[in-house]
Amino acid sequence: MMDYTPEIVQVVPHDDYTVTVFFCDGKIVQYDAAPKLEKGIFKCLKDKELFINNCKIMNDTLAWDLTGKNDPTDCIDIDPDFLYSLECVEDPIAI
Repeated sequence: MMDYTPEIVQVVPHDDYTVTVFFCDGKIVQYDAAPKLEKGIFKCLKDKELFINNCKIMNDTLAWDLTGKNDPTDCIDIDPDFLYSLECVEDPIAI
């Protein structure tokens, strides 16, 4: 675990079940949720509408709000240290 993980400032979900994650220090990573969609709680994210519309920042990380009530205890969230450890990608908007 890192001593400090920069804050996530934006998450942008995509139709291919990836999410572009922007950190406050300028790092940009791509999280691919597709491999997890057949397992446990992640199965509900196969619903593309839920994947896209309920993707947000909760608990200071990338998350999916399962109920739409912004309840931080009822979401799927991804460890921010893991996200920060992913390889940097180009800003898709700047390309």
